[in-house]
Amino acid sequence: MSLKYSRQREAIKSYLCSTKDHPTADTVYMHIRDEYPRISLGTVYRNLSLLVDLGEAQRLTDHNGTDHFDANTNPHVHFVCTDCSHIIDLPMELDPALDAKAANCFNGEVHGHNMYFYGRCAECKQKVHA
Repeated sequence: MSLKYSRQREAIKSYLCSTKDHPTADTVYMHIRDEYPRISLGTVYRNLSLLVDLGEAQRLTDHNGTDHFDANTNPHVHFVCTDCSHIIDLPMELDPALDAKAANCFNGEVHGHNMYFYGRCAECKQKVHA
């Protein structure tokens, strides 16, 4: 797919690469607006979706159904806080046999997987136990 160069798309990608916070489109919009004050939220959404389609970002969905975005497209594990919806990367190894185990459960092909753990992040846990 040959795409016309877009400064806005490159700025969005650059912002995604600069953070490990797994921002929502609204958060990306708030940061990009400083550099591109006339950019619309719709343009941010479209460009984030395009980056996902191109394999340059991944879309993560929290427990409320809100999309977050991650520039790290390498297979890795995420933790989603069920209180504040914060998403963090977990520094743990993936089980390479998991894809084969899943493939044995049906008559299709497994090309990979995403893994999410859910619970309460340290900050929310501290609030609850305070």
